[in-house]
Amino acid sequence: MTTPLVELDDVSKYYGNIRALEGVSLEVNAGEISCVLGDNGAGKSTLIKIVAGLHRHDAGTFRIEGEEVTLANPRDALDRGIATVYQDLAVVPLMPVWRNFFLGSEPTKGRGPLKRLDVELMRTTTREALLRMGIDLRDVDQPIGTLSGGERQCVAIARAVHFGAKVLVLDEPTAALGVKQSGVVLKYVAAARDEGLGVVLITHNPHHAYLVGDRFVLLKRGVMAASHTKDSVTLDELTRQMAGGSELEDLRHELERPTGA
Repeated sequence: MTTPLVELDDVSKYYGNIRALEGVSLEVNAGEISCVLGDNGAGKSTLIKIVAGLHRHDAGTFRIEGEEVTLANPRDALDRGIATVYQDLAVVPLMPVWRNFFLGSEPTKGRGPLKRLDVELMRTTTREALLRMGIDLRDVDQPIGTLSGGERQCVAIARAVHFGAKVLVLDEPTAALGVKQSGVVLKYVAAARDEGLGVVLITHNPHHAYLVGDRFVLLKRGVMAASHTKDSVTLDELTRQMAGGSELEDLRHELERPTGA
């Protein structure tokens, strides 16, 4: 049995008296997509911040490749192979695609006063890395702000793969996208999985999750409401649980028109 790349066991997080997360477990394996589903306020953001090294968990166990850890900061997470792509993407819109691709990791050439950015290497590498993921951009010199939301997400995914991430955490990558662009992004999420990465897909859309997911964790008000593998749940059941399950059924009865009205 292979060791999970990332494993959270009964993890909790508190802010004073406020329970943000309690008793949540998550397993992320190489070549699999683990989906974390929940509405606003369910605890998805807190979970991301723990995995990404922004916040420390208060209880439970966090393991990376079998080793129990408490991450000090996001750089610590990145050094251990965990790359997080947030919804706002943190790109510089007016800079070209290749410049954003290498932002913070720019290669240089020359020495001393002649030291300068290796622009040609960055352009070529960006083009090749995108093509490897099946992304054929017209021009890597164009400002990244001119790309569609879906294309920017795809560049961020390709960047994480290129820089050697083992685990890719995606924060609502399809939230602001239409059906067609969402499909494009999900295709590249699957491509990252096929490269052997363990992917954590945070979403409130069970249809998107079920298309690509292998494991599903459902959060409600900071606690784990359900945990499923793909072969143990149907899309209809996942959607029902996500929508509120019995709570939704109670609401339906309340809203029904009285007979004879």
